[in-house]
Amino acid sequence: MNKYLGNKTAILLFILPALLLYSVVVFYPMLQVFFRSLFDWDGLTPGTFIGLGNYTRLFDDSLFHTSVYNGIVFALVITVAQIAIGTVLAFAVAEAGVRGRKFVRISVFIPVVLSITVVCQLWMAMYNPEYGLINRVFELLGISYRQDWISGSKTAIYALAAVNAWQYMGYHFALLLAAVKSVPEHYMEAARIDGASKFKAHLRITIPLMAETYKFCLIFAITGGLNAFANMYIMTGGGPGTSSYTLTYMMYRSAFRVGEYGYGSASAAFLVIECLIVTLLINRFIARQRIVY
Repeated sequence: MNKYLGNKTAILLFILPALLLYSVVVFYPMLQVFFRSLFDWDGLTPGTFIGLGNYTRLFDDSLFHTSVYNGIVFALVITVAQIAIGTVLAFAVAEAGVRGRKFVRISVFIPVVLSITVVCQLWMAMYNPEYGLINRVFELLGISYRQDWISGSKTAIYALAAVNAWQYMGYHFALLLAAVKSVPEHYMEAARIDGASKFKAHLRITIPLMAETYKFCLIFAITGGLNAFANMYIMTGGGPGTSSYTLTYMMYRSAFRVGEYGYGSASAAFLVIECLIVTLLINRFIARQRIVY
């Protein structure tokens, strides 16, 4: 095995197909986005080179500021909800004496395999101000509170984030549950012998050993939140007004509705940079060797 691992030619031959596929599917289109963002281009006729003109316009655009803010809010809401609740459920299901573990596993993961269109239609019915389930629950509890959840400019982005958090929570739950079960049992036994409570043992042993899983979950949740599009497209159309726009929706509007492909490419380029920065920061500060047990 060491003989083959030390053969650079063999390694190159093995990784070449994947590298070529990645270059064609990901890297080349990404370069095209950055290149096209330097042009005033409608997607059909030859573009006019304007340098950083699209970026100057982008940073002066109030819609861009709204989109960036909404993307950050969306990402924070789904990250906290999915990882926090996923962690609690994972620890609960991992306990041997807990009943209904199989039911919890199935019920939490079912939304992940559902179509985003089905999920959005379901939640649009639940959010309905007249007959929606959420407002009905308030009525049954005797609380005189009625809210038009996705038609209010202040609540729309949070309502959309709740839908996304609910749908993909099962994905993070499955990863975290696998990580919890991968922690050697003798670590917990040693902690119990030393007098540590179950909560403290999980806090000081299990969670640090799950650092790599948390790193992946954070990257997936935050970048997924920044890239949010389907929920806005199906449920609100970016509205009311522009209150639920994100960078992805702004890119879609610029390129496919207004015909400003160069400007839309500038939005996409900024989104790529934003996601890369987030990924680099997470990899920088959440590393197994930095964690003290």
